Amino acid sequence: MTSSPVRIAMWSGPRNISTAMMRSFGSRADCAVSDEPFYGAFLKKTGFQQPMADQIIASMDCDWGSVAQAMRGPVPGGKVIWYQKHMPHHMVDKVSIADFPDHRHAFLIRDPDHVVASYAAKRVEVTPDDLGYARQLEYCDQAAQMSGIAPIVLDSADTLKDPEGRLKELCIALAIDWDPAMLNWQAGPRETDGIWASHWYNRVIDTTAFAAPSDHQPKLTSAQQKIADQCRAYYDQLLEYCPNAL
Repeated sequence: MTSSPVRIAMWSGPRNISTAMMRSFGSRADCAVSDEPFYGAFLKKTGFQQPMADQIIASMDCDWGSVAQAMRGPVPGGKVIWYQKHMPHHMVDKVSIADFPDHRHAFLIRDPDHVVASYAAKRVEVTPDDLGYARQLEYCDQAAQMSGIAPIVLDSADTLKDPEGRLKELCIALAIDWDPAMLNWQAGPRETDGIWASHWYNRVIDTTAFAAPSDHQPKLTSAQQKIADQCRAYYDQLLEYCPNAL
């Protein structure tokens, strides 16, 4: 079922299970992975002072066009699948999802209350634009228009409840073979991790599989709840693309 090569663009917001999903695909012998290749370009363009911003810019190609060209280019290591972890809110220049018409697009979402709580724990301030829900919905609609088929959207909570079931659905939607290796991986950092892993990936680095889902409902300040509420309508519309929720 797998053609050669397959380039997958997974569009996720921050503080999701996006790095665990990258670990999942990276555990496949036939798959190369890339970690947020437009992050440096985003930081250089916006001047946004996120943690390690200067180091990130220095470590990456920060030219939008050449990064996009590289993502359409040869697959690292000659693998037949290339999983690219992207953040919609990073795409603030002329480059957009439209520059990847031959990629197979998928989307990873998470309830805004949980995202705001997790993101705020790492940074003092957070805005709706930081979370990317609006652009994620825009890109989801564009992906449907480009392919003529609604793209798959996975909710992180549902994925954690049934990793095998959801990953199988994802593989079917992407027209790639299911590989049980996607359910487990070795703990530790990866050469393919961005240098920001030391700040953001402390929990994921210790994992060997998708974590059990949490029933904990985060407590947000009134200001944080307002931000989450501003994202809620976009999240609800993205949920309509999801397979039957658990």
